[in-house]
Amino acid sequence: MKEKDKVIYNLKKIVGKINVITSDWGKEPFSKGWRYGDGKALAVVKPGRLIEIWKVLQFCVNNNLIIIMQGANTGLTGGSTPFGNDYDRDIIVINTIRINDIQIINDGKQIIGLAGSTLYDLEKKLDKYNREPHSVIGSTSIGASIVGGICNNSGGSLVHRGPAYTQLALYAKINKLGDLELINELDINLGSCPDEIFENLESKNYDKNDIINSSKLASDDKYSEIVREINSDSPSRFNADERLLYGVSGSAGKVAVFAVRVDTYPKPKKSQVFYIGTNDTDVFWKIRREILSNFKTLPRLGDYMHRDCYNAAKKYSKDSFIVIEKLGTNFLPTLFNIKRIVDLFSKKIKFLPEKFSDIILQYLSYLWPNHLPKRMNNFKNQFEHLWIIEMTDEGIDEAEVYFKSFFDKNDGAYFKCTKSEAKKAQLHRYVSAGAFGRYQALKNKSNEESFSMDIALPRNEKNWFENLPKDINELFEIKLYYGHLFCHVMHQNYIVKKGVDTKALLNKLLMFYESRGAEYPAEHNVGHEYFAKSSLLNFYKKLDPTNSFNPGIGKTSKLKNWK
Repeated sequence: MKEKDKVIYNLKKIVGKINVITSDWGKEPFSKGWRYGDGKALAVVKPGRLIEIWKVLQFCVNNNLIIIMQGANTGLTGGSTPFGNDYDRDIIVINTIRINDIQIINDGKQIIGLAGSTLYDLEKKLDKYNREPHSVIGSTSIGASIVGGICNNSGGSLVHRGPAYTQLALYAKINKLGDLELINELDINLGSCPDEIFENLESKNYDKNDIINSSKLASDDKYSEIVREINSDSPSRFNADERLLYGVSGSAGKVAVFAVRVDTYPKPKKSQVFYIGTNDTDVFWKIRREILSNFKTLPRLGDYMHRDCYNAAKKYSKDSFIVIEKLGTNFLPTLFNIKRIVDLFSKKIKFLPEKFSDIILQYLSYLWPNHLPKRMNNFKNQFEHLWIIEMTDEGIDEAEVYFKSFFDKNDGAYFKCTKSEAKKAQLHRYVSAGAFGRYQALKNKSNEESFSMDIALPRNEKNWFENLPKDINELFEIKLYYGHLFCHVMHQNYIVKKGVDTKALLNKLLMFYESRGAEYPAEHNVGHEYFAKSSLLNFYKKLDPTNSFNPGIGKTSKLKNWK
């Protein structure tokens, strides 16, 4: 039996034949990023129990195999799949999505999420406790995993919560000697050996007395203060921030996570969305500073959209909007799987175009009537810059009094959204993230490449809206801007004109950001799209000294022992 066949045979013995995928067709949904990056894996393994993950890890370590841990594979920078084919060892992708249990502890104030548990399921599970998870829009909608958010320090849209973070986790790492170690930092008494720990956790064989409520954090407890520091010359949140690199938090797949313990949050009693527009960027700069420095109640959400992005999302993200609105977010993973199958199938039939699924969905969207409220569309026609601000409880009256007074003296206007308008406004902003990808898929003969930047501006930056030098600006076919304006985190999507040297252009763009004191990435993690800065690189090497987990992340070495 060949060596690779022996590997496959032994993996099947651990998790069962049906849960080891070796065909190119079957592996593609796991070896190709949701938006970016792909590469070859020897096999995709889908364990169904924690002990199976442990045994697969042991086998991989003993047989000099690269390990890529993967949850829902919804990342935007290719950080949970292989990238290229220049690794020095075979790769095993361990997909954890079958292990999706969520355990409620401390009367709903905290939860334990196992390796593949999702934010969407957590949101549903917390309903009866009148509480909610760290993220309630965005990653939640596409089935992202709880663990993935922690490993990427994902930021989310909510102003007062900051990056996903915990110091409480159960995970495995490989030490300097190349031995696999299990680290129990959950602060729950579960036993001493791996078999006992996994069994007790999965069967919930522990009680209140076994739960240690120490000083360790299960969320970022400083962010609501940090975001208010409007005169600081550093960003409020970014992935290379050493303050939030701890254990699995920010680990980017350099360890194998079995479970995390995280805080939940009380739901607001009431909320109100204000839709704000202006043609003067200084107006939003003033509002941001005054609200963050003077309001007693922080906004819950504050998402910005440029008019061009609004229009692009209205046209090119219409099908995503309708699917979520009519079928619910739980259907999105199914839709993405169907899209992948259609595109795989179209590759095998020469006369079918690339991205065939996008073409089908785009034409189907034309058959559906206008999906956005008339008042929003009219407002967009008046104003170039749009801002969705959600206030809760006591902050609602505080905001209304402020906006009435402010817009008596400044350019722009606002209106209070009905519940229906609020849902549509937030959903429209969310699906805008996919608009440039659809545009690129449909127009790929007339342009070169696209890339999406995730930029954290200094908190005191006045010129928050990008104004590029002419020699850079003229190289783009289209630019779409949206972001979390209170946090000064901007998502900037670019499609490059045909014939432009994309790598050289990207380097110019990054140098421009650095000259402004910006950090990047802000919340999507480095993946294989960004260089890991020294704080991240040192963190990765400390977690994974043999470079066996997710090598190459942050454009680092893919070779064993970081050679």
